Amino acid sequence: MNKRAIVIGGSLAGLFSGTLLRSIGWQVDIYERSTHDLDSRGGGIVLQPDVVMALKRAGIATDKLGVDALERYYLQKNGQIERMAMRQTLTSWNILYRSMRRHFPDERYHQGKVLAQVESKGAKVTATFTDGTCETGDLLIGADGPNSTVRQQLLPTYQPQYAGYVAYRGLIEEAELPVEAAEIFTERFVFYDFPNSHILAYVIPGENESLVSGKRRFNWVWYVNYDEKMELAHLLTDKNGKHRTHSVPPGMMSPAVEQAMRDYAERVLAEPFKKLVATTKEPFVQSILDLAVPQMVFDSIALIGDAAFIPRPHTAAGTAKAAANAMSLVQALVDHNHDVPNALQAWESHQISYGMQLWQQGRSAGDRSQFSYGKNRTEG
Repeated sequence: MNKRAIVIGGSLAGLFSGTLLRSIGWQVDIYERSTHDLDSRGGGIVLQPDVVMALKRAGIATDKLGVDALERYYLQKNGQIERMAMRQTLTSWNILYRSMRRHFPDERYHQGKVLAQVESKGAKVTATFTDGTCETGDLLIGADGPNSTVRQQLLPTYQPQYAGYVAYRGLIEEAELPVEAAEIFTERFVFYDFPNSHILAYVIPGENESLVSGKRRFNWVWYVNYDEKMELAHLLTDKNGKHRTHSVPPGMMSPAVEQAMRDYAERVLAEPFKKLVATTKEPFVQSILDLAVPQMVFDSIALIGDAAFIPRPHTAAGTAKAAANAMSLVQALVDHNHDVPNALQAWESHQISYGMQLWQQGRSAGDRSQFSYGKNRTEG
């Protein structure tokens, strides 16, 4: 096989694409803008079948990916608990990233490579980087996330839109949470809903991908409304005074924003969740975004993952969508004898339909929870 793919973006979507393309014989190089490994990012993920299938097709072991939750708990304001039997496997962004990163050759994973421009000429596509280097291949995949440089060049009017609320998030070492709170959150998916907001938590693998009880982590996500014009910029300004576009990573929240979040938690959350937030050392925050594009293929260029569609996290399908995009693309290449233009044209329509379905599903879930512009936070 003398076909070469250039993948822009070294996060999960890029690694799904890279590992799967290599599994069918392609030469693949991944170009990541960050200068360091990405395994400190992200939190918990509900493990979906598409993710497991993509890893298996790439030849990556899937037997130790996550923690099984046996049921769901819905905490009530009066202290009562509603139970629902539901088995799910809960994993982490880190374990998926590391599993694929170990499987992808270091010499083909290039860090500190910031894309400047892409250009298609005939059957070839060229990526030019800000350091002056150029790379040419038969296929270029834009897997560079919500702020995709590839998408900005090809669809400059399509940018992620703020959905009206953010997700506060946190990770806690299992052994650090008080026993009475830990008992509620262990081996189950726990929710607490109240007007215009809800918070959820579950156990995920710990440091060094540990699945051992007592050495795992609690992951929590809390959705809170903030006005885009009056409040969001302050929320996304980190402790060094730098304004972030969509998220502030762990350890970088401004002291004022972090304290306000902790105070609010003490006023409105159910007791077990109060302890969860209070115990968290480095919470972080992400704005919830909407994005849907009308086109994913441009000659020999394809957009996948969050570069094309961003479903809200209520779908628990963002990572699965990236895996499904990559699997379907690779299958289309095989079905069309690695003829890139024909394969991409056959691939695109179903992926757009799939992306639109998840995008609409996520918006509907947010509307049902009354997350939207103009909804006020409940002050307790």
